[in-house]
Amino acid sequence: MVATPIGNLQDITLRALEILKSVDVIAAEDTRHTAGLLAHFAIQKKLIAVHDHNERKAAEQLLTRLQAGESIALVTDAGTPGISDPGAVVVDILHEAGIKIVPIPGASAVITALSAAGIAATGFSFYGFLPASGAQRRRALKELKALNSTLVFYEAPHRVIESVQDMATVLGAERRLTIARELTKTFETFHRCQLGDALAWLQADPNQQRGEFVLLVEAAPAIEAGPISDEAERTLKLLLAELPLKQAVKLAADISGAKKNALYDHALKLQSTK
Repeated sequence: MVATPIGNLQDITLRALEILKSVDVIAAEDTRHTAGLLAHFAIQKKLIAVHDHNERKAAEQLLTRLQAGESIALVTDAGTPGISDPGAVVVDILHEAGIKIVPIPGASAVITALSAAGIAATGFSFYGFLPASGAQRRRALKELKALNSTLVFYEAPHRVIESVQDMATVLGAERRLTIARELTKTFETFHRCQLGDALAWLQADPNQQRGEFVLLVEAAPAIEAGPISDEAERTLKLLLAELPLKQAVKLAADISGAKKNALYDHALKLQSTK
């Protein structure tokens, strides 16, 4: 599994070049695209197409070659195979057949964008491409809204306007967005703004709507627990006298309507003062 450059061809690794030169066959997402990459580095190899529409069938062909003793490198058009690109199905089938899989690390648009975004959050959730349908896209965003981690998406130029509009509507206009565009290429751009301002920025210059995008949305704000009512505390105390802590907290939350996290923290305090 060989990672290839996401833009600047000089980002290919020495190990990747060594592997591409040494294997018997190269399986490629787009053989024409990969032929250009190989020509740049004066490499000539047999190419087999492995893309979204033939991946399972192609995996069986690759398996037959591997079992016959050939070595194969799998690449996609850009970045690391299997990350919002073909490759995962092939790897799954080959693992099941007992074939050794060797990753050759390199460029990844996710990590490239995160490294230059200046986001201090310790965790991130990578989604990949949101659904093309507006209704399905908004439904997916609703499921992600409460995640306490940076949300990372890929987006195509013809859908970026609709996507940032839906993000602002569903996730909240005040959340910060980092737009990373055309990474490692001539017109590489990083722009940070609130989600509510992203549409105007994109529309102000049509050139900013071109190319491939990585969109990074800051984590959902932490929800602070409000004060516990006297009635909720009385209910919690009665239940703690008879039940284990977690069960008592759950029932107290169901009965009183108070937040479970707040009740849990309060229950710990009550037990520590005994």
